[in-house]
Amino acid sequence: MEADKSVKANLPLSTRPEVATKLLPYHRTLKLAARIALNMGVYAGALLFIVPFYWMVTTSVKTSAQLFVFPPALIPNPVELHHYAQALETVPLARYFANTVYLTGLNLAGTLISCTLVAFAFARYEVPGSRLWFGLLLATMMLPYHVTMIPLFVAYSKVGWTNTFRPLWIEAFFGNAFYIFLLRQFFRTIPNELFDAGKIDGCSEFDLYQRIMLPLAKPALITVTIFQFQHTWNEFLRPLIYINKQSMKPLSLGLQDFYAAYSVEWQQLMAASTLMVLPVVLLFFFLQRYFIEGIALTGLKG
Repeated sequence: MEADKSVKANLPLSTRPEVATKLLPYHRTLKLAARIALNMGVYAGALLFIVPFYWMVTTSVKTSAQLFVFPPALIPNPVELHHYAQALETVPLARYFANTVYLTGLNLAGTLISCTLVAFAFARYEVPGSRLWFGLLLATMMLPYHVTMIPLFVAYSKVGWTNTFRPLWIEAFFGNAFYIFLLRQFFRTIPNELFDAGKIDGCSEFDLYQRIMLPLAKPALITVTIFQFQHTWNEFLRPLIYINKQSMKPLSLGLQDFYAAYSVEWQQLMAASTLMVLPVVLLFFFLQRYFIEGIALTGLKG
C-alpha cells in the first residue's frame, strides 16, 4: 500500500486517476466548444461564398424598382423571369456559349492527354536526371503568366494566329506543371505489383498507361478536369488579348456587351452571369466526391 501511494505521488498531477476523473468533463466540454467554433467558422466561410451567388441570382429576377431598394429584399416579389429571355435576345449568348464549349473541350483534351503522359513517365521511370527535370518542371510554376504574355503575343502575331482560337488551346497540349505534379503524386500511390502483373500478361508500356493507370486514377483525372474546366470556362485575359471579332467571343468576354454607354442592364447581366456560372456549379456538384478523394490521395506518397 505504501508503495502504491508513493507511485501515485510521483505521477504527474493530470495523470492521477482521481484528478483525471475530475478533468474528464472539462476535456469533453473543451472538445465540444472547439468543434462548435470550427463548425461556425466553416459556416461563416461558406456564407461568404454563398452571398454573392445568391445576390446574383436574386438580382436576375428583380424588377427595376426592387433593384436599388435598401435594405434589399431577400426574396424578390414579384419574380421577373423574362430577364433571361431578354439576355438571350440582347446579345448572341448561344454563340458565345458554343465558343466557350469548344475552347473548354479542346483545353480539357489537351490537358488530360499531355499531363497524364508526362506524369506517367515521371511516376514510373527512374532515370538519371529525372528528379532534376521534375524539379525544373515545378520551378516553372513560379513563373507568372504575365511574364510570358508579351513574348507569346508577339510569336502568335508573327504566325498569324491573332483573332483565332489557336492561342487559347494550343498551350494545353504541352502540359501544365501543377496538373503534372498532381497526377504524378497520385500515380505513385498505385502499387507496382499491378504493372508487374501487366507486363507478365504481355502489356506494353502504353497498355499499362491506358488499361491500368488511367482507370485507377479516376479521382485525380476528375480533379484535373474540374480545375481545367473552371479555368477555361472563366478565362478572361487571354481571350481579351487575342480575340477581337464579335462572333468569336467566349462567355467571359460576351458579358461586356451588357454594358451600355451610360448604363448597365443589371438584371440581364446577372441573368447571363447565372447561366455562365451554372455549368461549373453543376459539374462540381456531381463530381465533388471524386474531387475531394483526388485531392486527399495525391499527397500519400512523395
